Amino acid sequence: MTLNLKNLLNPKVKLSKMGEFQELQPIAGLEISAVSADLYGDGRDDLALFYFKEGCNFAGVYTTSKVTSASINWNLKIRRHFVKALMVNTKNANVFTGIKGAQGLKEIAHTLAKALTLKSSQTPKGVSEVVKITDLLFASTGVIGEEFPYLKIKNRIPELVKKLRTQQNKFVWFKVASALMTTDTRPKVAYEETKIGNKIIKISGIAKGSGMIAPSMATMLSFIFTDANIPSVFLKAILKKVIATTFNSITVDSDTSTNDMVGIFATGKAKNLKIYNVLDPKLQDFEKALHRLCLNLAKQIVVDGEGAKKFITINVIGARSQAMAKAVGFSIANSPLFKTAMASGDPNWGRIIMACGKSGENIVANKIQLKIGEYLVAEQGKAAKDYKESEVKEYMKWDSINIEVNLNLGNVSYTVYTCDFTHDYIDINANYRN
Repeated sequence: MTLNLKNLLNPKVKLSKMGEFQELQPIAGLEISAVSADLYGDGRDDLALFYFKEGCNFAGVYTTSKVTSASINWNLKIRRHFVKALMVNTKNANVFTGIKGAQGLKEIAHTLAKALTLKSSQTPKGVSEVVKITDLLFASTGVIGEEFPYLKIKNRIPELVKKLRTQQNKFVWFKVASALMTTDTRPKVAYEETKIGNKIIKISGIAKGSGMIAPSMATMLSFIFTDANIPSVFLKAILKKVIATTFNSITVDSDTSTNDMVGIFATGKAKNLKIYNVLDPKLQDFEKALHRLCLNLAKQIVVDGEGAKKFITINVIGARSQAMAKAVGFSIANSPLFKTAMASGDPNWGRIIMACGKSGENIVANKIQLKIGEYLVAEQGKAAKDYKESEVKEYMKWDSINIEVNLNLGNVSYTVYTCDFTHDYIDINANYRN
């Protein structure tokens, strides 16, 4: 059984004829392309390029892992808030590849900068601006510890640049989104529109990820593009706030990877009124739209969890703090015992109670109220008086399950999204490199 995105995401989203692939609108100031460097050995697209001819404001959030990729290290070292391009490769994470991995990436950067500069020279006015290596960002995803195939990537850069398109139709977006995939079964995109003042603002997002997703993000990449004119410092503040309840509220298996990155790129082509304060009321609708887009992408990652058959929403309410609610929610969501019970449709609610207890939070057992769907399962330290397992078991046949845990200690809540553990998860990860 395949989970149905239409049931889990915004029902008003316009989907293309490619099935569950949302139609996006072109972002002015952005050009995109994808090609194959044959990193997988089967000719599939594995390189993607996002180019901003006139540059753009940028903000990024990266993995909290203490082991990071050469790409992450590159981005953190240059710390640019105004960039010209982002290049992404899959199949190889470029982690624990020693000095050769870092040197290979630098050589790729020089080649890409030169190719983009040559592209700029192909105009009636000649070269508009030289692209520097410090104008470039990189992202990688794939296997850790394998030699970085920089020559394969380097040799495909001219073709990657040649295929850049300003006309971002659904085919081009589908091609680029597919180039980001590893164990993903489907490309992931989302689109929102909003206003800043009287100007319509477009926001397009793309993501990859299907496993290893954790509170620190993990083995996921997401890139968000907008034509809004927003300074980088405000983009950073908004992005961090939005991520807290979107990408950082999902988990597949609790592991944290080395390559996580979420970046937002603002071309300024909408020419909205200037923003002078992150608290400017003109930014409120933009923040809401960005949150909807990121939550959409985050849910798509969970839906595509490796081997996932069920999408699970865990809403923890009645907590003293968001930290408490989050800790309890993730304690449940990351429990293998809970996730396997969900996979089999077994209403073994004791595993949820167990997971609450091991959260490390100072909860009170007798105050916990537990609901599965609309059914009150447990309260006052025991099974609910009217609990009927047969009803809950029937509910758990659905592909979308809601869990509510009321701690009855305060008025703060937090929602975590996860999926079940099936045998397919083992099969996929046992053969990840094959």
